[in-house]
Amino acid sequence: MHALLNVAVMAARRAGSALIKKMVNLDQLKVEQKGHNDYVSDADRAAEKAVINCILKHYPDHAILAEESGVQGESDTVWIIDPLDGTTNYLHGFPVFCVSIGVQVKGRMEHGVVYDPLRQELFTASRGQGAHLDGRRIRVSGLLQMDRALIGTGFPFRQADKEIGPYLNMLGKVVRNTSGVRRPGAAALDLCYVAAGRLDAFWETGLSAWDLAAGSLIIREAGGIISGLDGSENYLDTGHVLTGTPKIYAALARLCSPEISELV
Repeated sequence: MHALLNVAVMAARRAGSALIKKMVNLDQLKVEQKGHNDYVSDADRAAEKAVINCILKHYPDHAILAEESGVQGESDTVWIIDPLDGTTNYLHGFPVFCVSIGVQVKGRMEHGVVYDPLRQELFTASRGQGAHLDGRRIRVSGLLQMDRALIGTGFPFRQADKEIGPYLNMLGKVVRNTSGVRRPGAAALDLCYVAAGRLDAFWETGLSAWDLAAGSLIIREAGGIISGLDGSENYLDTGHVLTGTPKIYAALARLCSPEISELV
């Protein structure tokens, strides 16, 4: 395992332990609202602190981009951190959330870790080395037929008033033309589920770089395709993402193309 990936795994596990410890007393957590349907708690901050402390202990000169504390330092190597993806789930005791850590070197994603502390599932990838779940190689599904596909999604929340109309049109088409749609509520895990073949494709709008950084590399190393809704490579900037196994990705893009033009 690459040294950077090893530290990312160590940091993710420490954050996961902090989240599980805090989950015992959810009713005592201090919660603040950052924006519409966007919350931060003591658990988010404790997990982020655990990640950053671990990283800087080993690489004090590296830069950090973290959801709660923002940008720290300047370096060719940037750690992109979501200490708790699925905060709303976590605060309700809904058991779907994770820690996501991506390592970007000179503008290119090189390593990614997504850790589900409840299931103790560890998704990892290094560029050119494949994607793994608990050390076992994973690949996207080999499904070819859209009508048999299981698709993941996330509901618009940051710009819901603007995006809900086109999104619901897309959702209706997907429901009518596939085997089913799932919305677990933690995008980083959704990406990993595509990489592991548990979902055949996924789309969402309005995400942040820390939601997508690690999972985007895991998807590609598992043989999947990931892009913006319009097929561009700027999804880390726009937060609009479409991903899947090659055949289902293409079919989903064609199915939703009229609405995509209204969202990008």
